[in-house]
Amino acid sequence: MKGPLFYSKILLFGEYGIIKDSKGLSIPYNFYNGALKMDANPNQSAIESNQNLKKFIQYLSEIDTHLVAFNLDQLQQDINAGMYFDSSIPQGYGVGSSGALVAALYDKYAQDKITVLENLTREKLLKLKAIFSEMESFFHGKSSGLDPLNSYLSIPILINSKNNIEATGIPSQNTNGKGAVFLLDSGMTGETAPMVGIFMEKMKQEGFRTMLKNQFIKHTDACVDDFLKGDLKSLFSNTKQLSKVVLNHFKPMIPKQFHTIWKAGIDTNAYYLKLCGSGGGGYILGFTEDFQAAQKVLTDYKLEVVYNF
Repeated sequence: MKGPLFYSKILLFGEYGIIKDSKGLSIPYNFYNGALKMDANPNQSAIESNQNLKKFIQYLSEIDTHLVAFNLDQLQQDINAGMYFDSSIPQGYGVGSSGALVAALYDKYAQDKITVLENLTREKLLKLKAIFSEMESFFHGKSSGLDPLNSYLSIPILINSKNNIEATGIPSQNTNGKGAVFLLDSGMTGETAPMVGIFMEKMKQEGFRTMLKNQFIKHTDACVDDFLKGDLKSLFSNTKQLSKVVLNHFKPMIPKQFHTIWKAGIDTNAYYLKLCGSGGGGYILGFTEDFQAAQKVLTDYKLEVVYNF
């Protein structure tokens, strides 16, 4: 048995801001994926995944059935028979490993599910987001539901505000372009819950709240608009400002050994770094007008291109 593939995702813009109603833009990243599977001879990671599903089904059985009802008997049978989630998506890297699992389980076991093929009205998208938020909270303490939504639909999602989301198109890539969005591997995993905890603690300070509204959200919203319009000059200008704001005000979310190269990118304009997901490790997202030049500077790090300008 092997179920359909569900892909990883990248939140290009909106990390932390979307908690406070900034815009956001999330795109599927097909480099990594996962699927529900059964094997006659499971390996150690399959056994661990199966054990985790046993804990997860207990949580799913307690979700309000008015929101979503699952075929729990079938799910329990499949888990008892050794079903697991076979995934190439790295965990703790900000690319949506738990989101893909949630999407796969909803797809296979939800009753009266909203399918990708129907007319996805805003109401249906918000209903899916609410269901996925509830399901994914098992992993993070509090989830926006966007990662599973992106994984489930496999199309870019534009977040205008908490209650206003839509499927969107993004400008097609220029495969011969010099510019790129890339992932930089920090070489360490990040935990979402503690990072969100730090953010919520900072939100108690009036100065931080003001900065978030007047600087962080302002530049995030501008980046989303620039990216969708294909206005690269403005996009790089706003991404640079965003990178500065994050370095100045979100230091705990940036692993210490990356503070120097973060600042170097801003000072030289060779590249601009930003958080990918909640930070604390995992991937760091980079934007550059000249990927080859950025590669030369970041020669010690593993980079993966996500999108070409």
